[in-house]
Amino acid sequence: MPARCSFDYAIIRVVPRVEREEFINAGAILYCLSRRFLEARVELDERRLLALAPDADVELVKSHLEALPLLCAGGKGAGPIGQLSQKERFHWLVAPKSTILQTGPVHSGLCHEPESALEHLLRTMVRR
Repeated sequence: MPARCSFDYAIIRVVPRVEREEFINAGAILYCLSRRFLEARVELDERRLLALAPDADVELVKSHLEALPLLCAGGKGAGPIGQLSQKERFHWLVAPKSTILQTGPVHSGLCHEPESALEHLLRTMVRR
């Protein structure tokens, strides 16, 4: 079994009407410096979004969510943000924003495998 590593993570939130401060969890971002791991996984529950905001533009929200894993992966296809280091991309992604996509507070943890930790976050914080 690999040695444990520390990681930081944030839950991705969809906030359809920022002024109301209501949100649903729609994914997670996990960063592990020692394993050079940065990944976002998103799972939008469209029914929950529409229950919260019947007029939400689901396709627009999905397109914005789909950009997050690309930004984590980096590279030229991810635009200017994709050219930053993993650490810089993580901090850019979790910085406070007043938009329809936000992240919750950054938390830390320990794990053996970052992929498993990210799956655990989705299972416990995003999926119903």
